[in-house]
Amino acid sequence: MTDGDEQPPGRTTDGDEHRPAVDAVDAVDKASAADAVAANVSANACADDTRAETARAADAGADSAEVDAAVDTIAPAPAPAPAPDAASLPHPVAVPAPYPVPMAHVGEPTRAVRKRRRWPLWTALGLALGLVAGAVPGVLLRGPAPDAAGRSAAKSDPGTAAQRRLGERMLALLDRQATALVGADRAGFLAIAEPAARPALSRRYAALRALRVTVWRPAADGVPEAADGQPGQWRQTITVGYCFVAPDCAPSTVELDARWRLVGEEPRLTALEPSGTDPAGVRPWQANDLAVTVGKRVVVATTTAQRSKLPGLLAQAEAAARVADRYAVGDARPDRYLVYYAGKTEWRRWYGGGRPKWTAGYAVGVGGGRHDVVLNAQTVTPDGVDDLLRHELTHAASLPDRGYADRADWWLVEGLAEYAGADGQPVHRYEGLTEVRDLLRGGWSGRLEAVAPEADASDSRVGGAYGVGYLAVRHLVDRYGEQRMLDFYRAVVHERRSPAQAADEVLGDPWSMLHDECVAYVRAVVG
Repeated sequence: MTDGDEQPPGRTTDGDEHRPAVDAVDAVDKASAADAVAANVSANACADDTRAETARAADAGADSAEVDAAVDTIAPAPAPAPAPDAASLPHPVAVPAPYPVPMAHVGEPTRAVRKRRRWPLWTALGLALGLVAGAVPGVLLRGPAPDAAGRSAAKSDPGTAAQRRLGERMLALLDRQATALVGADRAGFLAIAEPAARPALSRRYAALRALRVTVWRPAADGVPEAADGQPGQWRQTITVGYCFVAPDCAPSTVELDARWRLVGEEPRLTALEPSGTDPAGVRPWQANDLAVTVGKRVVVATTTAQRSKLPGLLAQAEAAARVADRYAVGDARPDRYLVYYAGKTEWRRWYGGGRPKWTAGYAVGVGGGRHDVVLNAQTVTPDGVDDLLRHELTHAASLPDRGYADRADWWLVEGLAEYAGADGQPVHRYEGLTEVRDLLRGGWSGRLEAVAPEADASDSRVGGAYGVGYLAVRHLVDRYGEQRMLDFYRAVVHERRSPAQAADEVLGDPWSMLHDECVAYVRAVVG
């Protein structure tokens, strides 16, 4: 799929880290992926109190990563509203020279052909149109920018003086809770809450600790408001900047609804729930019992029912990360890739659900230049996991923080991910050539900017569209090399230049000619 959902730059800046936890991560980095597979899975929220001791053991030379679990019961966010399609752009057509059809080479090593998988168009469309529609889960276009301390500036309504003072007391309590979370102090994390709220918060604590939270920085979005018809009850929307594993990341962000009860003058937390205004929907760590394993480049999490999958998934994800790292655009590759493996119920709930039924996986933007990857356990086949992971992690490595704004660029975004997913296999072994051939016989205008399928498209139409993107990018690589192709990608997707401008400035050739060469190559390959 394409990495689709995206979030704005972190509402908060980088924050505090717990040094023992960081040292533990350093120890894990020195271990192999097999060593990093966790040995301990626990749904008991109290088990996380041992995490600090584990970190100290890692300082002494321990190589293994932990697998922890946490449970929470949070209602899912509403499904996204569909975004309208963007119109195709007219383009002059040039007559291209014939392109030779790639042939199999005698004695060439045979690569097993994977069972056909369907990449998630949903996030591709979400990303392409989200900047226009502003209603796609994961496309977070919120402002304002964080201040120098890393906190978001408050909304325009300043509230009364009493509201502001109350809000300051609430934020001070949330700051104290954040310090306890990062410092592996479960009792301190729960201390600000009413007794009735502590079971849910205990599970949230355990989930975040299992994911190796290193930064948790709350900021108030405006002043607290009195709950209607509930004397002494208050509600407050907060945005939290958070990091997992890496202590110096640009934080991802999540919106939460904090509910409070005044006991005298002292606020007491009664609930901390997902915000209905956060377009990315419910994060897995807000909704489920998680088993987590940490490797050198990847964190993999799933439900406890699927925890037996973790060792294999981690090894495959680590291999895919080495491929995806090659396609990172700019100087920085992701500090860690985060992959969630979703069962049937989780697939419908995490990040708002609502994906097309043929979706096998997606990448959703969560801010800080980071994209979480979700795999559909119902549709992923054992022989399809490797290329799916390469595809999705390449989205996480190559997409800009704020996504791409033009649906016409879908072929390039998906084509790069498919190219990475193919992992150097010969063109004639690409499994979607039959669907590409069918697409060329009808249902496509021959324009790359118009190839993106609709969310209700048939499997054949979807496979053909991805195949066209792959072959077009493959042609650009064959002609200009990977680096210049990536420079072209960066100019179009990150810098939002038109293909015509980018082709002229980066590749030194007119886009009208290159476009038609790409299409001619597609036709030549499939015959």
